[in-house]
Amino acid sequence: MVLGVRLFQLQALDLGGMAQVGLSKRLTNTTVAPVRGSIVDMNGKYFARSVERYDVVVDQRLSAVDGFDRTVPDPEDPDSTIRIDVPIEQGLQELSAVLGIDVETLRGSVLGDKTFNYIAKSVTPEVKNRALEIGIPGVYADKTSVRTYPAGSVAGSVIGFVSENGAPQEGLEYSLNDALQGTAGSRTFEIGGDGIRIPYATNEDVPAVDGQSVRLTIDQDLQWFAQQTIASQVKDYNAEWGNIVVVETGTGAIRAMAESTTPDPNDPTATPPEQRRPNSVSASFEPGSTTKVITLAGALEEGLIEPTSKFTLENRYTVGDQTFKDAWEHGTEKRTAAGVLAKSMNTGTVQIGEKLTKQERYDWLKKFGIGEPLGTGLNEENQGLLSTPENWDDRQQYTVLFGQGLTQTALHTAMVYQTIANDGVRLKPRLIDAYIDPDGTEHVVPQAEGTEVVSEKTAAEMRKMLETVTEEGSGKSGELEQYRVGAKTGTAEAPGAGGGYDGYTLSYAGIAPIEDPKYVVVITLQRPQGDLYYLIPGESFQKVMQQALNSDNVPASTTKPDIYPVEY
Repeated sequence: MVLGVRLFQLQALDLGGMAQVGLSKRLTNTTVAPVRGSIVDMNGKYFARSVERYDVVVDQRLSAVDGFDRTVPDPEDPDSTIRIDVPIEQGLQELSAVLGIDVETLRGSVLGDKTFNYIAKSVTPEVKNRALEIGIPGVYADKTSVRTYPAGSVAGSVIGFVSENGAPQEGLEYSLNDALQGTAGSRTFEIGGDGIRIPYATNEDVPAVDGQSVRLTIDQDLQWFAQQTIASQVKDYNAEWGNIVVVETGTGAIRAMAESTTPDPNDPTATPPEQRRPNSVSASFEPGSTTKVITLAGALEEGLIEPTSKFTLENRYTVGDQTFKDAWEHGTEKRTAAGVLAKSMNTGTVQIGEKLTKQERYDWLKKFGIGEPLGTGLNEENQGLLSTPENWDDRQQYTVLFGQGLTQTALHTAMVYQTIANDGVRLKPRLIDAYIDPDGTEHVVPQAEGTEVVSEKTAAEMRKMLETVTEEGSGKSGELEQYRVGAKTGTAEAPGAGGGYDGYTLSYAGIAPIEDPKYVVVITLQRPQGDLYYLIPGESFQKVMQQALNSDNVPASTTKPDIYPVEY
């Protein structure tokens, strides 16, 4: 009677929740990891991808046995199988040979009372299959993935990397993590005392949703070429760093954003942390004379000057109590506005710029994107510094006319020249071309509507003035044999840690072909060593612009350069 009452309690009333306790002991819950989306270049070449791997894990409650059964071929009848007993020590020896882990370590991993424990992580599908074929109860595998970077250091500072446990660290891996990572799923099922899944029992599967892939606007081949080119010039000039930005003029697409030093995401710790960032968008500096194009474009658009307007210039020019001088000593010179730009004369630039009010000078800088966010999708972006006119002192109100007293990145400079090349319409730089669902559905990122900064007429006059710079002025080092080029150089003092200046920043910004612009290429060198007169960033411009035009099959120029007179 006592046994009957107890049986009624357990089976009918279950006052102690024994059934639920038993179910909880049989249930196994696992997380199904999604596959992280890939990052590819404009042609689908991989920058980053995830490859299939498995974590070999165990429910130790099921493996704490002296031995287990294994089905093997019947030695007396090849068409049949038999069950044999396998000592647990033999199973551990076999697993050791497959995983390359010593037996003592395996014994501690496999045997115990934990419901979940790792035996080995990130093994290949082949190793996983061999490990499971051994048949140790409770041993199973969770599908996972390993992040690899087939392109190595190519665009490494842009792509970023993930940690060993898959956490995004820098670059696009970090800033686009929400799209790339996907959504984890789960699997819940019952396992019997022999470690075998119980059919028709509790079985709940929530499938994982793999992450989206991202297609960039970068051309992997051009990116590699640009990185090799700038690394070589930085080495030759013993510079602190350098970069090259290539932008497609009609779309704002970034085709290359190359740094002289960039990490290999497969081994990021081999590169110092301060050299892992994309300086093209993160390093802000005084641009120097490349900004003079904004001053002249604003004056042209306001109708204050013409390209052939005449200026009589001494080596020094004083306005108020501020005196400005040119980079070289000279006597009285008679220069056109185009000649002022060609010879990069600070005196002439100030004379032109003072025709604009302080507010107009600020407004024109803002219209060309100075001090504005870039919007590439990278967290490391630096929008630069441009203080408002009321905060300018007596000197800064003029130095901003020739690129001092403000800061910007190399990409800001590139987009200034993109505006001039694109008939005066400024576009947002595009780094991300499309998001691609796991089923292949593409979501192309639309090009934001452009902003007309100057008229088509003013843009055409500025391009002609830039070609004049290449033919008759400071831009000669960037000339190409088969293409007409418009360009401008820039030199600015680089501030040091102590507050003073301890070097220079050199820039070269150019457009080609000038009669039908396709690309803008900007070269930046930080603190190169040697005589500035002999430092020629235009050499890198030549190589990279030539490569960009050739790879895009851009026809050679068939017309001769069209330039303005530089003197009168």
